[in-house]
Amino acid sequence: MKLKKQVTVCGGAIFCVAVFSLYLMLDRVQHDPARRQNGGGNFPRSQISVLQNRIEQLEQLLEENHQIISHIKDSVLELTDTGAVSPSGQLPFRSANGSWVLPFDGRPTFLSVKPQDCQFAQGRRGQTDLQMLDVYSLLKFDNVDGGVWKQGFEITYEPGEWDSEPLQVFVVPHSHNDPGWIKTFDKYYTDQTQHIFNNMLVKLTEDPRRKFIWSEISYFAKWWESADMHKQEAMRKLILGGQLEMVTGGWVMSDEANVHYFAMIDQLIEGHQWLEKNVGVTPRSGWAVDPFGHSATMPYLLKRANLTSMLIQRVHYSIKKHFASTRSLEFMWRQAWDQKSSTDIFCHMMPFYSYDVPHTCGPDPKICCQFDFKRLPGGRVNCPWKVPPRAVVEANVAERAHLLLDQYRKKSKLFRSKVVLVPLGDDFRYDKALEWDQQYLNYQRLFDYMNSHPEMHVQAQFGTLTEYFTAVYKANNVPQGARPPDYPVLSGDFFAYADREDHYWSGYYTSRPFYKSMDRVLESHLRGAEILFSLAVAHARHTGMEGRYPTSDYTLLTDARRTVALFQHHDAITGTAKENVVIDYGNRYLVLFNPVEQDRLCVVTVLVNSARVRVLTEDGQTLPVQLSAQWSSASQMSAEASFMVRLPALGLAVFHLYDSADTPMTLRSETLLRLSGRGQTAHAVDPLPLRSQTADPQPFYTSTQSLTLGFSGTTGLLEQSIRRKDDPQELKVQIQFVTYGTRSSKDKSGAYLFLPDGKAKPYSQKEPPVVRVVEGPLFSEVVAFYQHFQQTIRIHNVPGVDGLSLDVTTMVDIREQSNKELAMRLVTDIQNDDTFYTDLNGFQMQPRRRFLKLPLQANFYPIASQAYIQDSQHRLTLHSAQALGATSLESGQLEVILDRRLMQDDNRGLGQGLKDNKKTANRFRLLLESRSTGNKSEWKHGPTSFPSLLSHLTSAILNHEVIALPVLPKKRGIPPLHTFAPFTGALPCDFHVINLRSIQHQVTRSDDTHSPSPYTALILHRKGLDCGLETPNPGFNCTTTEGQLGLSSLFRNLDLQLLQPVSLSLMYSSPPMANDSSVSLEPMEISAFRLKLR
Repeated sequence: MKLKKQVTVCGGAIFCVAVFSLYLMLDRVQHDPARRQNGGGNFPRSQISVLQNRIEQLEQLLEENHQIISHIKDSVLELTDTGAVSPSGQLPFRSANGSWVLPFDGRPTFLSVKPQDCQFAQGRRGQTDLQMLDVYSLLKFDNVDGGVWKQGFEITYEPGEWDSEPLQVFVVPHSHNDPGWIKTFDKYYTDQTQHIFNNMLVKLTEDPRRKFIWSEISYFAKWWESADMHKQEAMRKLILGGQLEMVTGGWVMSDEANVHYFAMIDQLIEGHQWLEKNVGVTPRSGWAVDPFGHSATMPYLLKRANLTSMLIQRVHYSIKKHFASTRSLEFMWRQAWDQKSSTDIFCHMMPFYSYDVPHTCGPDPKICCQFDFKRLPGGRVNCPWKVPPRAVVEANVAERAHLLLDQYRKKSKLFRSKVVLVPLGDDFRYDKALEWDQQYLNYQRLFDYMNSHPEMHVQAQFGTLTEYFTAVYKANNVPQGARPPDYPVLSGDFFAYADREDHYWSGYYTSRPFYKSMDRVLESHLRGAEILFSLAVAHARHTGMEGRYPTSDYTLLTDARRTVALFQHHDAITGTAKENVVIDYGNRYLVLFNPVEQDRLCVVTVLVNSARVRVLTEDGQTLPVQLSAQWSSASQMSAEASFMVRLPALGLAVFHLYDSADTPMTLRSETLLRLSGRGQTAHAVDPLPLRSQTADPQPFYTSTQSLTLGFSGTTGLLEQSIRRKDDPQELKVQIQFVTYGTRSSKDKSGAYLFLPDGKAKPYSQKEPPVVRVVEGPLFSEVVAFYQHFQQTIRIHNVPGVDGLSLDVTTMVDIREQSNKELAMRLVTDIQNDDTFYTDLNGFQMQPRRRFLKLPLQANFYPIASQAYIQDSQHRLTLHSAQALGATSLESGQLEVILDRRLMQDDNRGLGQGLKDNKKTANRFRLLLESRSTGNKSEWKHGPTSFPSLLSHLTSAILNHEVIALPVLPKKRGIPPLHTFAPFTGALPCDFHVINLRSIQHQVTRSDDTHSPSPYTALILHRKGLDCGLETPNPGFNCTTTEGQLGLSSLFRNLDLQLLQPVSLSLMYSSPPMANDSSVSLEPMEISAFRLKLR
């Protein structure tokens, strides 16, 4: 039999040689100059005909012999069946205690973290005057009626206070345009926004004293692309002349609670790059009037983008009152981890309830509303305080001016300079030409009167935001962006936001989790596409094939950037299912992309249409495969294949999958269904084994080489403990599901607000759950099926990062519920008291404290990527792949809201409840860490905290899953696919590549609009590490370098021709560095560099 197979193989080899020889002959005919015509250099028609016939015959031969080649390949593989082994030369086996032992790939790895890289987390911090945790401890949150300023207090002043230094008033017209809220982006643009721009062009040109500010570049770009050259030039003149200022300059006014810092940076770059290319302007001031609470990450990013000042609005009314009473509404915002003052940025907090006109001129909205001239009698908008505006005429200008000046003076008493900012606008304002006339003409009459009466001691004018900030700096005799004398320094953030009473905007942290999850997947895919595109273009240039590479794909990349950027708007992300690659394994190649900047040892799972599957590496070695059931319901299944791979950092690896008979490397999962015994049956797919038994209340356990988990026999949920093999202590960890209702009073929970009807109630259902237990060499999992959710807890039997945490997926479907919110609660032995930690935008950790003086809903905070509790022994981190709301309501607990279904509006403008729920997979990693022996006695809660190195890596593998790309083999043979490792060596493992982004051409010629420039932006983040937690071997070579990274030899087969530090949004450039220089980053620092790779 073997002889017959060998003959077949030899025959096949001869066939392949013959086919290849025929190709060579055809190639020689095509390129032989003697066979060409002397004149035109073309084949004669007769020879072309012969060539076409030969090509057709060759294609027919290849098609007919495709089956033979497949059979030959299978024969070759079957010849080596008896010796089929893994790359390590061993087969998986069961240990004495029944757990699987998986042979490692034999590659030695090491961990080396320098002591200097651990000092940052332990170092002393710069002192701040205002630490927000301390402010929360200080305030009573008692909501005393303040009179006309209901959430504040009475403001008084002496008439002569401005005699020596007149009051400077900057009235700043603006229009807040949400890129999608009640209407879609396009509908808003068609109905309103385009008219704002068209009117702006006319009305600002009429008087050079008129000013305006604009924020959302997504809308401005849409108008610009439809405008003719004359309109574009007129608008550019207004901007460069200082009448129209672009503030912040992001693609949108980003949310700050749910959004990840990758997306915050990306949308800022997209807006700034568009402005630089089309207008030639660089934003200097930040404007954020509508995000529902403010993150400390935003001031850092704006500072790194070289903005000098910023403004915020939606802050808890009690904090505003406190800051106003201490004249601390303007401050230097410093990062809590900053040991000096390098992150300081000047911030202005608006003092009153809203950014609309009634709440911006001063403390009395009844008076301020009279100076919103869109509300003049006869219009569609009026004043709720029943006193309408009056047009300013000569007969009333004196009275009107003094009444308004009184409000300006009272507002200025809340600040430390005699310069006052008065925003003049609201949502989608100035869409009618009439409003431009109403506001600008009436205000100009008031300004003219004030400025012509020296006894009023005021200088009032229209201004831009930066003109206001410039006046503040000048009044304090300091440079732009510098700290004025005696102005406070603040650290911390401004969550949770409450606008009145106990109405906390903590519901939107979880609202519409399907889209929050999908957003994070799209961000990871966009980042991967950016990096691969930049590398592909650079390699094409290096090999002189630039003209053959489809750089037109850059248009698609730009569209993707802008689509993802649009979703970061504060009314979008605040509102996916995991992709499964189904592969027909007759014969396929699978390209796996690792989006993480470190080598990766992990388990990859793909759906298969057959239980007969073999997986080969690129060099032909057979990998162990775990065949498992893919369940369409609690008891219906098909097949999936899992295999362990090692992938290069930010690289591609190729694997060959095909239908084949079993080998010793094909291992089947063992599946046990724990049923309630009430007539339930299971349907297996041959040859996957399946057992079932009647459930009993006794706990059961599952384990890998690294972890042992204990589950409840009754609920099927984690209930007993988590034990790490290297830790003699086991930690009690119990997962519970609870539900919140909403109040029965008039104020109920909605898309924004969380107004629960009391403490959460345990989730319950009449029928006991079906519980599925799967055990195998690569992973084990327990799945509990409930009516409104199913929870899967999987542990991977893999050395390193992937095997050290619990992979938790909770599939939620509450579409049958009414006014319910489903939460997952972890109950542990950890003694964290009232302190817990949540991340801000995936960038940094923020300590939180549970305050009993606050209502339950006030103790919820946004998490974009993780939350943890800790004590002197352990830290338990819940890593999240989607933004959600989280809290710790009792010591030892950590809780996240998974989904919300609410039947009513919460009276914040949306006009609808949350009734469009979708079946949503919430994905987590649960990581238990032990504090190293030397750090247990020294540990305490502090104003800063950092994830461990293992925690950073766990977050990375959760948020950047391996991307599987199936490839069909070509008819003419094996596709030219090879492993692609872009780096020559490992990056320091505290470095994160935020992006490697192709930079646009800075010209507006039509031929260059849709292609990238020769330059690439490399954006790096050096992470802060807590080294006080034990760090096991991560499964790859992991070193730190005190923040040093050499770039000249980092990229394999590419030459670095330019290395230039730039600001975060690429608008400002420093002198180029020598190409062989190392770049240096401090812990937590984000830096950007312009590279030219070729």
